[in-house]
Amino acid sequence: MTENRRTSGGEALTDLVLAVFRLNGRLLTAGDRLVADLNLTSARWQVLGAIALSPSLQPVAWLARNMGLNRQGVQRIVNEMREDGLVELRPNPHHRRAHLVALTKRGEDAFASASRLQAPWANALASGISAKELEKARRLLTTLCERLDQELGKNHSDD
Repeated sequence: MTENRRTSGGEALTDLVLAVFRLNGRLLTAGDRLVADLNLTSARWQVLGAIALSPSLQPVAWLARNMGLNRQGVQRIVNEMREDGLVELRPNPHHRRAHLVALTKRGEDAFASASRLQAPWANALASGISAKELEKARRLLTTLCERLDQELGKNHSDD
């Protein structure tokens, strides 16, 4: 008979996951407020960042995988941003139908403006928490992401 009770580690992980869910909601709300005057949302800002910070142009499916989101959701945001002149699609020499997503000048400016707003916000939020503590938290979250990627077979999924 399989035991359905959590170990102490399982309990701690569950508490962490619930805290991450609450944090995610607050980050989205704070992000929406931070970039509202730029006609962005947290979702658009996240996709702009994935494009801007990628070492090379990538198709929507790659961007979605890299962000841990589903392809359809990212495609919807890319389509909206394309209509607003923030991104453009370019031919992909490796795949005829999976176009590469690139920032336009307007998209580059929007991302740069959002980054300028984010710096003082991040500094204020991090105040009183050591960089060492924040780095330790980042490493833990990265480890959990990697374990989930292995479990979910993310490298083979195109969701």
